[in-house]
Amino acid sequence: MKIQTRRKDPARFLPYAFIAPLAAYLLIFHAYPLMQEFILSTTYTSLLDPSLREFVGLDNYRDVLGDPEFHKVLRITAIYTVICVSGGVGLGLLVALLLDFNFRGRGIARALVTIPWAAPPVAVALIFIWMFNAQFGIFNDILSGLGISAEPINWLDDPQRALPAVLFTTIWQIFPFSSVVILSALQGVQSELREAAIIDGADKLSVFKAVVWPTIRPTVAILALLLTVWSLRRFDVIWVMTQGGPLGETNTLVIDLYRRAFVYLDLGHAAAVGVIGVCTALVVTFIYFWLSARADRAAGK
Repeated sequence: MKIQTRRKDPARFLPYAFIAPLAAYLLIFHAYPLMQEFILSTTYTSLLDPSLREFVGLDNYRDVLGDPEFHKVLRITAIYTVICVSGGVGLGLLVALLLDFNFRGRGIARALVTIPWAAPPVAVALIFIWMFNAQFGIFNDILSGLGISAEPINWLDDPQRALPAVLFTTIWQIFPFSSVVILSALQGVQSELREAAIIDGADKLSVFKAVVWPTIRPTVAILALLLTVWSLRRFDVIWVMTQGGPLGETNTLVIDLYRRAFVYLDLGHAAAVGVIGVCTALVVTFIYFWLSARADRAAGK
């Protein structure tokens, strides 16, 4: 009696072969640097001589979290992130809805709206520095022409106006990405459902709430998550425009991390700030997936 041996099918290892390059990339370029950053955050290390390290445990986290200035950094980061996401998604949704209409020159309009997103962030920041300039800036000319303000406003040197100026610049650059993403989602809305709702007597707002929004909601949700993570780590525009000033009114997490590492030369505290930023992004991501799962359960999916 012959005993048949089960041959292993080589094809069953094919999925692992496809995943292996991505897994290796994540381990080498993400997991390993994060582990090194956490190790660095438990030491006192100066940028002047990184080879000399002194283990301090969680002292760096106690120093950072106990610093009143860092509490201000967290508050400004939260304000910056919430307004950037709200403005980017809201303005992007409005523009996408307008571009979804069938009008003459729609293709050209769709191409032109992507220009802010295609422009390099540093170039955008430099342009807006001139636009916000107290003597030559166009914004002061507009306010003066409308009779709102006769005196020139020094936007980027005013603690009360610097953050709104940076927010305006950031939203202007990121909203085209939101528009393109939402516009692509709008193409998936079935025209038959829209026509049926209109025949039933629904107005445009009701059609949007009952037909359009349920279709594009998952796309808007993931878009909001992406913009949140990007806003948390936004560096270029803020640094070029204000370098975190004046008086720390535009000092976000990444700006604070840069200052601690390359101005104060304290790599341990900078790494602790970086770990706190990563944990913040992970918490936001967890909340997003939790809310998405909850919404899917409520919808019966």
